[in-house]
Amino acid sequence: MGIRVVRLGTQRAEGEGTRIGTVRRPPRGVRKSDFASQDWYDVWLPNLAPSAELVKLALAAESEKDWNIFARKYRAEMADSEKSRVLDLLAALSHDGSFSVGCYCENEARCHRSVLRALLEERGAKFD
Repeated sequence: MGIRVVRLGTQRAEGEGTRIGTVRRPPRGVRKSDFASQDWYDVWLPNLAPSAELVKLALAAESEKDWNIFARKYRAEMADSEKSRVLDLLAALSHDGSFSVGCYCENEARCHRSVLRALLEERGAKFD
């Protein structure tokens, strides 16, 4: 049991549970009815995605300093009370069930999901 951090659109792992898409936009060219069957996500939770401004900042990050600026600003966005409560909920649910959170990016180290993982860890989330 616990959370898995995944790349959306990849084959699901055994026992992965519900897949939550923490992205700003649904996958292009895919019918909504096919999101789950094509391993994109079961539930869309865009309020855990970075703002459009921060997505641009992340994509433009060329250095560790640039990436750290993105990470700091994304953390600030996630400190909003509503978003913070969602993170608290996911961390709590990770102790009793299995689910995954994810994004489309190929490299987790340069994706908001690496920061999302850290935010969940800081809240005591259990990971698979």
